Amino acid sequence: MSNDWKFERRRQRLVQLLRDKGIEDERVLAAVGRVPRHLFVDEALIARAYLDEALPIGLDQTISQPFTVAYQTQFAMSGLAEGARVLEIGTGSGYQAAVLCELGVDLYSVERLEPLYRRTRDLLRSLGYRLRTRCGDGTQGWPAFAPYDAIIVTAGAMSIPDALLQQLRAPEADPDTGASTPGGVLVIPVGGSEGQTMKRIVRTGPNSFETEEMDEFRFVPLIPGQ
Repeated sequence: MSNDWKFERRRQRLVQLLRDKGIEDERVLAAVGRVPRHLFVDEALIARAYLDEALPIGLDQTISQPFTVAYQTQFAMSGLAEGARVLEIGTGSGYQAAVLCELGVDLYSVERLEPLYRRTRDLLRSLGYRLRTRCGDGTQGWPAFAPYDAIIVTAGAMSIPDALLQQLRAPEADPDTGASTPGGVLVIPVGGSEGQTMKRIVRTGPNSFETEEMDEFRFVPLIPGQ
């Protein structure tokens, strides 16, 4: 995998900035520090690759601000270890997927736009990241590989798709101790074009969920259908 030494210092500055802005999970920070973000942006924007800002990637889409990527990852991965099964809705540039792969998760990613899907799939493969990807309607999730320990949605939803809630892993009783293990978690920005509220939703039973509202963000819209 490319890890151009010219960008190493910039990555570490970005990591420190994210730490200063409140990202506390050192696993997430280390993952961000390993991903060559300059390879996920347009060549004309390489000089801005390690600034904490979203950048256009064509097709009216953006590569998310690094803080946003770290923020969602931190709240989705809390309590999860390597090998956790994670679904990403909105592959986009592939940057969020790369960060998740660096954490050692079993990753599945869905992208609605076929040209972006093909471009990003090839880029991730060329960098050695191993994940399953497909082009399709992200609001329907990817039921073939459910249930998931975590689902991350990288586009703003007007409402929470029920299909994603149903694909979260339900809590289970530990056969040895009888204690209940936590259910899967969905991290999703919800709201209109003026901005969205990030929500963290934990499955607590077959048909029950707990929702925590967090900070405000602005994402491209989550659009049903292909």
